[in-house]
Amino acid sequence: MNHEHAFEALDRTMKDIFKCEMTFGGKVIVNASITSSYIWSTCKVLTLTKNMRLTVGANTSDIDEIKAFADWLLDLGEGKIGDSDDYEVVIDIPEDLLIKCSEDPMSDLIDFVYPSLLQLYKDKDYFAERAILAPTNEVVQEINEKLLDSFPGDEVEYVSSDSICQTDPRKE
Repeated sequence: MNHEHAFEALDRTMKDIFKCEMTFGGKVIVNASITSSYIWSTCKVLTLTKNMRLTVGANTSDIDEIKAFADWLLDLGEGKIGDSDDYEVVIDIPEDLLIKCSEDPMSDLIDFVYPSLLQLYKDKDYFAERAILAPTNEVVQEINEKLLDSFPGDEVEYVSSDSICQTDPRKE
């Protein structure tokens, strides 16, 4: 959060740089605590209305299903789904999103998100097109370990060049 004076200074600077009297020199700026500034009344708030990530590469036959899922995600994020009782919310997840009757749901989820993993793991686009979102870092670590264990070969750890060498050069 920035003080309103910071935004006003930025406004004046951008107007000078771009030689334009429009707010922020006509450039798009992130909405933070700018609402308390004198320039707020001249700003136009833009909102995203379409979930582009869900539709990238989708078949036209799947658009209705994707739209329904996108609407469900928006409603979930806006708190419109579930019954609230003393800060605890119960959310009904659609049947087609559930992993049912499984002894190892984590592996089933990995198999669903990463089909043909052993055949395609060397393809750089394969991982760029899919992801598993997790609620905690512990769950992320568990998923990563399961994925790494499934790859052939030995695990190799590469350290960055700015890491400290653990050997004492005087003893060599």
